[in-house]
Formats: sequence, C-alpha cells, structure tokens
Amino acid sequence: MRTRIATIMRTEWVPLGPETPMRRAAALLAEARAAAAPVLDASGQLAGILSQKDCFRPALQASYYQEWKGTVEGSMTRDPVCLQADDDLITAAEAFVTHPHRIFPVLEGGQLVGMLRRSDVLSALLEMG
Repeated sequence: MRTRIATIMRTEWVPLGPETPMRRAAALLAEARAAAAPVLDASGQLAGILSQKDCFRPALQASYYQEWKGTVEGSMTRDPVCLQADDDLITAAEAFVTHPHRIFPVLEGGQLVGMLRRSDVLSALLEMG
C-alpha cells in the first residue's frame, strides 16, 4: 500500500509574506506552536520558509537593543527543500533522515498545497506497523 504525502500533510499554516515584520512572524509561529511557516510572495508563490530557528538571531538582537528590526525576507531560507504531494511516505521519511528539517513545504504543480511535519510522518509509520 502506497501512502501519499497528500493524505497526511497539513493544509493550514501560519500566513507569512516577505514583508511581514520579524516580531510579528516570530509571535505567529510561537502562538501556533509551528516549527516553521511558508513565505508566500504577492502572487502566492513560495518565496521561502521561516523556521523558529530563523527567528532566534532577530530575537537575540532585539533583546540587546530593545527593538525588533527587519522583515521575514531578511531571515527566511530561500529555495527550501520541498516535497511533492504525490510522493509516498517512504520518500518523506528518507527526506527527514537526510535533512535536519522538522517540516517541509509540499507542492503540487509548483503550487504550495501543504506542510509536512516530521512528527506526522513518524506517526504514520507507526500506524503502518
């Protein structure tokens, strides 16, 4: 049986744009308890991904200078590793073994359709036996 990523991916995510202020982006990630969020440009295309880890440098600088500076564009990871909605569970598991990420954007026809968390893949593997 071939389990597709599309059946276990998350279809809701924190909405971020490149122009989102870093303070707001960090707060949104923390509030949603999200490891990362996709960054979409004005046309809705994936421009990058912002992780909690990406928020640490701006947060530390804000603690020193008592002021948050910058936008998501300056801290996000551009050209993130993505998975395809039609990929199978084993492909996803191998991607999590190969890369240190806790979440991957999922594309279908070049468009963002979901986010796949490492914990969701592990749960699915456990259900398989």
